[in-house]
Amino acid sequence: MPPYTVFIVDDEDTIREGIAADIEEDYAVNTFRNAEEALEAAPVKKPDLVLLDIGLPKMNGIEALKHFKELSREILVIMITAYEDIQSVIECMKAGAHDYIVKPIIMEELEVTIANALETICLRKEIKALQEVQLRKNVPCFIGESKAIHDIMDYIEMVAQSPDTPILILGETGTGKELIASTIHHRSPNFRGPFITVNCAAIPKDLIESELFGYEKGAFSGAAATGKKGLIEMAHNGTLFLDEVGDLNPDAQAKLLRFMESGEFYKVGGTSKQTVKTRIVSATNRNLEAMIAKGDYRKDLYFRIGVIKINVPSLNEREEDVLLFAKYFLQMYNEKFSSSLTGISPEALDLLKVYTWSGNVRELKNMMERAVLTARGTVLTPADLGLDEVRPEKALEASPLTPLTPLPPTGIDLNAVRQHIDRFYFTQAMKLAKGNETRAARLLNLKPHTFRYQYRKIMDEQGSTTEQGRI
Repeated sequence: MPPYTVFIVDDEDTIREGIAADIEEDYAVNTFRNAEEALEAAPVKKPDLVLLDIGLPKMNGIEALKHFKELSREILVIMITAYEDIQSVIECMKAGAHDYIVKPIIMEELEVTIANALETICLRKEIKALQEVQLRKNVPCFIGESKAIHDIMDYIEMVAQSPDTPILILGETGTGKELIASTIHHRSPNFRGPFITVNCAAIPKDLIESELFGYEKGAFSGAAATGKKGLIEMAHNGTLFLDEVGDLNPDAQAKLLRFMESGEFYKVGGTSKQTVKTRIVSATNRNLEAMIAKGDYRKDLYFRIGVIKINVPSLNEREEDVLLFAKYFLQMYNEKFSSSLTGISPEALDLLKVYTWSGNVRELKNMMERAVLTARGTVLTPADLGLDEVRPEKALEASPLTPLTPLPPTGIDLNAVRQHIDRFYFTQAMKLAKGNETRAARLLNLKPHTFRYQYRKIMDEQGSTTEQGRI
């Protein structure tokens, strides 16, 4: 258990000493007869938790609570009251108290209250440490500890150094492509310039050119009398992020290509040439190569915007990040909604790990927001997360395994049976996962690298058998 520091502030010796004797084996305990001594010691001792009596002499507990919160909002305070005075309790909670207990103190209940409070502190410290690591990397709030994300961050570190090389980010919806684009900007020599974002899919097709390149006054019906700067011009000496770049219409594609090749463009309705220096970072969840084959996208533009390509894996392909994100969002929404949830139940954590994230990080974020807002207990349960119907055993109930046949008197070729079973279930898993090896591995309760090795071995053996049959 982390070395938490607990202050006990109570003018009754028996209560103060009794609590200290009960918890001092687990925590670093400091006791005080009055609030003044405790507040004086706080900047040096840095308490994580304060057990604070309301009815103290001189400075009372409510006033002391406000001073503790001024010292640090990270300090959790549990109020001790001689009787359940609702008005005092409400005042304490408004002033920032985490919880309260009523005398006479039942030690078992106090221990649970302390443990829950310290679980909240542990969560805060974990998220804060993670954020500090990310800030040292100059990555704007990008969360991820999987090898895939570390590889992407290392690659970004390298390719971001050029101020104008175009970069194309590919990945499913909700994987954090805009955040990666922002990371590229902040790691590049353009970081002092603006980071301008445009969602190409959200702008009507007949307006996309005027939004990107701007227009002169009177360029078209409804145009502003003074004309308008385009987003490309606004991104001068910075980064222009074109999200959903696959939704650009053919005219906009041609004009964008011309700008990227020369750095020059004309405003809509304009005759004077404009010159802008900016890096173009694009992103899409569409298959641009398939669009090119159908004639829906310019091949030359595809090669121009994708001088550097970054493929962002789905959340299903980086299981290590799921619980990290869940804890991060729990803390974020705890603060947003002034909640005091202490964590996520083990059952819910298990379900989060096996859930198929069709909406990626965005889906997980929405799930956590809803859960924190509507949860009734102190920890998030499967029901809070909407996962109570997604238990792993459901899959087995829906598709029961074939009963084993009795061993015949003549015996069997056990290795051949094992190979047959492996081939059958590995193939079935790949079909259910629609070719996604990480999801298929989860269906068989295997690590992705183990599944990948065994599946390829099965496919190789099957291929060898087929070739022998042909001979």
